[in-house]
Parts: sequence; structure tokens; C-alpha cells
Amino acid sequence: MYLTEFLADRQVAFETVVHPPAFTAQKRAKFLHVSGHCVVKSVLLRGPSGLLLAILPASQQIDFAVLRRHLEGPVYLASESEISEVFADCELGALTPFGSLYGVRTLLEASLAEDTVILCEAQRHAVTVRILCRDLERIENPLRIRFGKQAPL
Repeated sequence: MYLTEFLADRQVAFETVVHPPAFTAQKRAKFLHVSGHCVVKSVLLRGPSGLLLAILPASQQIDFAVLRRHLEGPVYLASESEISEVFADCELGALTPFGSLYGVRTLLEASLAEDTVILCEAQRHAVTVRILCRDLERIENPLRIRFGKQAPL
């Protein structure tokens, strides 16, 4: 299912933005002329109870030690083959933040306020969707954890 259909079916207000292909969330922020805190990246992880989709601002990176403590076990980046298998309808690396669309539990970085407008990939590197964080939360019911740390410049 395409992300836009998924959001429309759930009565979520959203805007689609087409831009040059961006292969990183920071590059997407640059193309869209917004802060890296408004653009979210989705990272597929393997945790103690299976796959998880971590959602955090482009300006942050995952603090794996924090996630290991919260999830009570080892947490690793998913392999490229796991990513392509789970997100089969997405361009490789263009993960949406809606893990429920793919049967994956979602983690949300706690620093993202519910009234924040977020920009996320829409299954393609050249398409972004703009939504409210509260709508993401309503659909995903994510586990909110402060697992992001400022990425080095």
C-alpha cells in the first residue's frame, strides 16, 4: 500500500512534497530548506524481541546503549536484506515512519513534541510527506523513549 493511501484511509491531514532525490535525512532537510530537527529518519533495528522501527530527527543519531537498557537486550542495525524484505515496496533506504504498515513496532524519539510538523520519506527518495507528529502517534502508538543524541558535525 502506498503511504498516501494509508494516511488518507486513517483520515490524516498530510502534504506531499516532491524534491531532488535525497539519500540522507540531512540532505532532505537541505533540499526542503528546513531544520534537521523537523525531518525525521526511520531506522530499522533488530532488538531482543525482533524488528523495531526507530524514528528520530535527522539531526540526531541513535544512542544504542540507551536502547539496550530500555529494551533489556542487544539492539543492532537491521541488515540490508532485512530492510529490503520488510520494506519491499520502498526504494532501498527510503523507509517510512509507519512501522504498522509493515508489521513492525515503532519507537519514537521523545524530543519530538506532538505538535511538531515532521517531514518523512514516502517510500521514495524524492518524495516527502509533511504531517503532524501527533498523527504519527495516533496511528502508530509508538514507544516514546529519549534514545537520540546529537550527531557530530
